[in-house]
Amino acid sequence: MVTATAIAPSSGLGKEYSDWRGALVPYARPHLGRSLLDLATSVVPYVALSVLMYLALDVSYLLTLAIAVPAAGFLLRTYIVFHDCAHGSLLPSKRANAWVGRTLGLIVFAPFSSWRHSHAVHHATAGDLDRRGVGDVPTLTVTEYRDLPWRKRLGYRLFRNPLVMFGLGPLFAMVIQPRLTSRAARPRIRRSVIGTDLALVLLIGALCWLIGWREYLLIQGPTAMLAGSVGVWLFYVQHQFEDTYWKSTGDWSYADAGLRGSSYLKLPKVLQFFTGNIGFHHVHHLSARIPNYNLQRAHDENPICHDVPTLSLWDGVRAVRLKLWDEERGRLVTFADARVP
Repeated sequence: MVTATAIAPSSGLGKEYSDWRGALVPYARPHLGRSLLDLATSVVPYVALSVLMYLALDVSYLLTLAIAVPAAGFLLRTYIVFHDCAHGSLLPSKRANAWVGRTLGLIVFAPFSSWRHSHAVHHATAGDLDRRGVGDVPTLTVTEYRDLPWRKRLGYRLFRNPLVMFGLGPLFAMVIQPRLTSRAARPRIRRSVIGTDLALVLLIGALCWLIGWREYLLIQGPTAMLAGSVGVWLFYVQHQFEDTYWKSTGDWSYADAGLRGSSYLKLPKVLQFFTGNIGFHHVHHLSARIPNYNLQRAHDENPICHDVPTLSLWDGVRAVRLKLWDEERGRLVTFADARVP
């Protein structure tokens, strides 16, 4: 794994990189044809494979499960397109992004306006120790963990266990959490959640009436769980790696959080396609308005994007063992490294 130690500290990025915002502007212009191609290579094959899974039920459920693998890949790619709509980066029109995002939200079970808000908070606070908790993976410091009573320590250990995080995590993240809203939430956010919930009841109810509720679960269940597990893992490794970036608010820098606290996950080309180039997460956090199909070009053509935390697929798998932020050593550590019970 390549660390980010060569990047300048939070006080600045150096004179040669002083205009990084201007340098990335040309890549933040969506191309309508290319964006429509994104929709055609995500939603269309996902729907087609879902229909094929239904037809395969009469042949063999093993065949259905085999088709679920590529279907999950296209569902994950659909989520990335939804994600671009939330950033207003997929289409030139703000209104078009919103309407396409709301439609795709029904496919990925996410209320568009609510998800867009929490994700914007994530981008504004990633790597800030004093503003943790919205749109990120809950992470404790070694000191915070040591100060917890044993019951809460156990709860944190269970939450960070891979079987829970990548097994139950997708169920919570896709099915349960997006359905909930608090009374303190803004009216617009509450309307987004409630409206999406009602639309999903109608949509899923219609599908269950059309093909049967068992058939719906046999098709949707494995596809959503597989796509969700990979999605949770992707979100995890984008910020949870050994030499990541965490600073208190006074020392925190947006640019450093993007370049030092967001990974460049180098994936094989086929996985890069299904994950919508989200492995170029350092570029995405520098400029969220860059469409997914421009992320690699922005990375390749800008030296500021080269000396960043780089993870291989295996590095990403190994990062799952990291649990706590060690403020003294400035890195994520395992429970064993932290010498905590």
